[in-house]
Amino acid sequence: ELREGGAALVDNVEAWRPRVVAVSGITAYRTAFGRTRSSLGQQDERMGDTALWVVPNPSGLNAHETIDSLADWFILVGQAAGLLPKS
Repeated sequence: ELREGGAALVDNVEAWRPRVVAVSGITAYRTAFGRTRSSLGQQDERMGDTALWVVPNPSGLNAHETIDSLADWFILVGQAAGLLPKS
């Protein structure tokens, strides 16, 4: 299911061509794209011209992340997309 979702995401990125795409959850990203050594943050690879980020999963099961830490990740993604000023 995650691999099918990864393929669908690539198709959507090719069609819509956003500046940035963020995947929530390192395990989901690793499974969907077969990237076993990836970590959170901006990835070295891109989807065409689109920057690729992996952010923490906001699930309550991800107990070490807080609302504030999740917001910090999404601020970074927003800055990378040019939607928020860089601090």
